[in-house]
Amino acid sequence: MAIDQARRTHDGLTVKAYRGDGVAMLAFDVDENLKGDLAGFSVECRPPKGKPYMLSNRLSFERRITSATTPRERRWTPTDRAPLQTFRWVHFPPDVMAGEFTYRATAILFRKGTQAQLEPGPEVEVSLELMDEGYTSFDVGFTRGYLSSQAYADTFDNAPFQPENPTIDFDTRPFERQWRWLGFHARRLIFDFLGEAASDPALSLDVFAYDLDEPDFLRELTRLGPRLRLFLDNSKEHVKSGAPELDARALLERSAGTANVKVGKFGRFAHDKVLIQRRGESPVKVLAGSANFSIRGLYVQSNNVFVFDDAETAALYQRAFDQAWAAPEKFKDSEIAAGWFERRAPGLPPFFVSFAPHRRADVSLTRVAEAIAAARSSVLFAMMEVGRSSGPVLDEIRRLPRRKELYAFGTTQRTSGSLKVSASGRPATFVPFAFLKDKVPEPFRAEIAGGAGQVIHHKFVVVDFNDVEP
Repeated sequence: MAIDQARRTHDGLTVKAYRGDGVAMLAFDVDENLKGDLAGFSVECRPPKGKPYMLSNRLSFERRITSATTPRERRWTPTDRAPLQTFRWVHFPPDVMAGEFTYRATAILFRKGTQAQLEPGPEVEVSLELMDEGYTSFDVGFTRGYLSSQAYADTFDNAPFQPENPTIDFDTRPFERQWRWLGFHARRLIFDFLGEAASDPALSLDVFAYDLDEPDFLRELTRLGPRLRLFLDNSKEHVKSGAPELDARALLERSAGTANVKVGKFGRFAHDKVLIQRRGESPVKVLAGSANFSIRGLYVQSNNVFVFDDAETAALYQRAFDQAWAAPEKFKDSEIAAGWFERRAPGLPPFFVSFAPHRRADVSLTRVAEAIAAARSSVLFAMMEVGRSSGPVLDEIRRLPRRKELYAFGTTQRTSGSLKVSASGRPATFVPFAFLKDKVPEPFRAEIAGGAGQVIHHKFVVVDFNDVEP
């Protein structure tokens, strides 16, 4: 099992580290006897390979930051000279690799009788892995979703992430570095999955697609020729004049054959994003998640992708695909849409999966709502919308500000409608997406929005993440 949390205490300093997807969140605490002289915390990172390096801070005791400071005048200073004056820090290593990352955290103190001279206090080390899920047959990855950020502004100078008039076959090489950074682990999982299928002539691929316009993704699909079957959404946004999905469909009908490309929807949308590898007639591996196979889905939005390298799980998704391929209008009445399917096996996390649409939406929603209602310590979530929709899950989410026994926090695109986003005397439970634009005060740089549409595109809830039974 991969190490995903680590905690140590020494001489009054406590440090806990949580792993994310190629990222670590560090939390610090000190005993009362250290608080009076505390200047902050320094952190050194020792990666699995390469030399240790000190994390840096934009704030320091050596240089003032004011509204007159320009972005070019900002300087990063090592944290042993510019300690982090916060009790948490999120670290994004420039290179994420397999193996343990070790963080040596030190409480930096003001020397007795001074207000500017610093000296190291107690220190501890914590180690954890930042990429390995700990399961031999399961992996999960996230896009970075940081197009609208100071990081993108600094790293890429807010460069465009696509041509002004993109087509489904434009030259993507000028954007490759940005796309690798923005798409991150989710992008890698998708293209590794496609590459496996395209390179092995014994494999074929069944694909559910909603938005479909990422040129490199489409190029990989054309490599499959007739080994591809595609079920493509044909809701109104995808069949209107100029929709890239029309060109994508024509391209893949030429490479795979018209009989291997079908379009349709389940009522309003066919909102799936699924790849299923088959060896002969036997499904062997499946990829799914919230990320559309599109430029926006991978390089603008906050999304997730997961892969089950497990034939029994792939067979469940295959049943859903075969039902859609045969008769999408009958999907909600089919056996595959009737309930939940449990899977417990070596190499996998225990999980349940449900396939929508159902005849009644509460087939899948009630289970999630009950988990939120039963939360004992915390509820964390990321959702596109919490204001205008309805249902048992959103009813429980809207109750969170009134549940004072919980730590509740979530991100959403916007908080529209009658939703009350905070309770009296308490911080907001919901944080809508926003970006810095127009008259941004120095030393911040203006950020770009990424165009019309959703940015927070996740659909997940985490209940009691740090409790005995998350």
